[in-house]
Amino acid sequence: MTLSIDLAILFLCIGVTYPGVTGIFMDKLASKKLCADEECVYTISLARAEDDYNAPDCRFINIKKGQLIYVYSKLVKEREAGEFWAGSVYGEEYEDQMGTVGYFPSSLVSEQHVYQEANKTIPTTAIDFFCE
Repeated sequence: MTLSIDLAILFLCIGVTYPGVTGIFMDKLASKKLCADEECVYTISLARAEDDYNAPDCRFINIKKGQLIYVYSKLVKEREAGEFWAGSVYGEEYEDQMGTVGYFPSSLVSEQHVYQEANKTIPTTAIDFFCE
């Protein structure tokens, strides 16, 4: 209950501060994620896309075969759900997409370099699946 109130206050403040900000909370893909740190801001690894992926909705990012992707978190797979990681594309030729963080299937990438182990299990929140 307190978390719901805190989130409502947060988004009310965002709306007052940035009146043009609108969005929608999407369904959660998982209830937990693996991260390199408690805030989930440090890069876990660098991965290369092995195939193209077209994002089905705003929670996901489009990736092209050969693109490099910084991985920030790995959702903990639940039931029959797919395994998704969160990251952003990297490279000068993808400048228009750089900085956009979203989910993609882990099966479509291969890790090229691991910077830090993803050994912190953190609950996901509604904001993890918020779409503008």
